[in-house]
Amino acid sequence: MINNDILRRLRFVFDYQNAKMIKIFGKVNHEVSQEQLLDMLKKESEEGYQPCNDKTMCLFLDGLIIEKRGLKEGAEIPEPVSQVNNNLIFKKLRVALEMREDDIIGTLTLAEFNMSKSELGALFRKPGHKHFKECGDQVLRNFLTGLSLKYRGK
Repeated sequence: MINNDILRRLRFVFDYQNAKMIKIFGKVNHEVSQEQLLDMLKKESEEGYQPCNDKTMCLFLDGLIIEKRGLKEGAEIPEPVSQVNNNLIFKKLRVALEMREDDIIGTLTLAEFNMSKSELGALFRKPGHKHFKECGDQVLRNFLTGLSLKYRGK
């Protein structure tokens, strides 16, 4: 999925205003102006569209984790990774929302998408593991749709 689309969807799911989005970036000491944020929230076809790179996406997700769960005592703000994929995005959302397997499966079911616990577990394994499976756009899109239904209703 395109990072900008994920950012737009998360903004909708949690009903965040611009100031809240900027504050979330601030949780990881990353300054984003309102203009930059608005450009990242635009669709590709809109004038002024600014792509949200992987590092910026990671910073937002780390900020979301800190916003939702707080920073562990004695822990430091994590360094952003330079490349994110659907698996990492899914994993960070799982951590931020403190979701267990049953919660995630329930959220996917809201979007009328069925997945077994073993299929789900494969998405959260390390890439070198023999049962690791890449998270496709369809899984992440349906998870975000499920979150939308869960937090915003139909």
